[in-house]
Amino acid sequence: MHVGVDSFVSSVTDPSTGRRIGPEERMAHLLDEISLADEVGLYSFGIGEHHRSEYYDSAPPVILGAAAARTSRIRLGSAVAVLSAADPVRVFQQFATLDLISKGRADLVVGRGSFTEAFPLFGLSLADYDELFEEKLDLLLRIRDSEHVVWSGRHRPALTGQGVYPRPLQEPLPIWVGVGGTPESFVRAGLLGLPLMVAIIGGEPRQFAPLIDLYRRAGAQAGHAPEALRVGLHVFGFVAGSTQDAADTIYPGWHEMFTKVSRERGFAPPTRAQFDATSGPDGAFFMGDPDTVARKLERVSDQLGGVDRVSLQMTNPRLAHADLLRGIELLGSEVAPQVAGRR
Repeated sequence: MHVGVDSFVSSVTDPSTGRRIGPEERMAHLLDEISLADEVGLYSFGIGEHHRSEYYDSAPPVILGAAAARTSRIRLGSAVAVLSAADPVRVFQQFATLDLISKGRADLVVGRGSFTEAFPLFGLSLADYDELFEEKLDLLLRIRDSEHVVWSGRHRPALTGQGVYPRPLQEPLPIWVGVGGTPESFVRAGLLGLPLMVAIIGGEPRQFAPLIDLYRRAGAQAGHAPEALRVGLHVFGFVAGSTQDAADTIYPGWHEMFTKVSRERGFAPPTRAQFDATSGPDGAFFMGDPDTVARKLERVSDQLGGVDRVSLQMTNPRLAHADLLRGIELLGSEVAPQVAGRR
């Protein structure tokens, strides 16, 4: 099992001083975080894509290109690229370029995202939510498979044999499908034989076992080899010296983040009891001391029939930079080695 970090590059208020970290300083901190993840041997670092005031990750390929110049081993990818609202030609060109800069360390995880701001921003209709993703994924895969593409669809001008450049170093460029809890999304990824990145942001991870089994069965029935049907997890998480320290460090920002989302979506405000349950042995939040997190990773992998990679999303609007660096260090030096031989 490979272990990495995902970041949504949230704006941060320093918990000790109350000072809001500006975007320039936040970007500098982010590059330090990615460099440290590389140094401590973590497998991957992913950058999300959002078009909201509290996040600075609207242009992930730019951030990842800067990170590629400062790192040498870690894989760099999207978490996720909102393909529904993007041009597949440009997405492919950007990540092919990243692959060249990083000397073959790029991963492209595509999905529809958990927020909807990108749709009106780019003149798209939410009524086309599903059709946009399916059509654009088809075009993206065709571009990956062929330098010259003949294609037509409803939401983009046709291609009549034009070349798409540059071509990546990796052949083929790894493309993962990011999914939530919709069975149709799991089946689609299986039929296409694409690796699956499952976003687990609530409930219990073991509840995803039937959906992952559905993905594997769909892939097998379509004739794809088992080794092509890889499964990754995107989860909230944090590592500290003790489980209590991890909880005390993360809770204020967790409460702020989920209070905002709950207000927007008409949910009840989050509580400390919910946080504790979510962070417990069966919850979706992978939080605690290194041994606790490692054991939970192993247990969840067993529950899901084997997991190839897990990325801990450590974004938190009240997390000090020093605490995040320490969490990354512990994840790489003490958690990842414990689960390296597991699947």
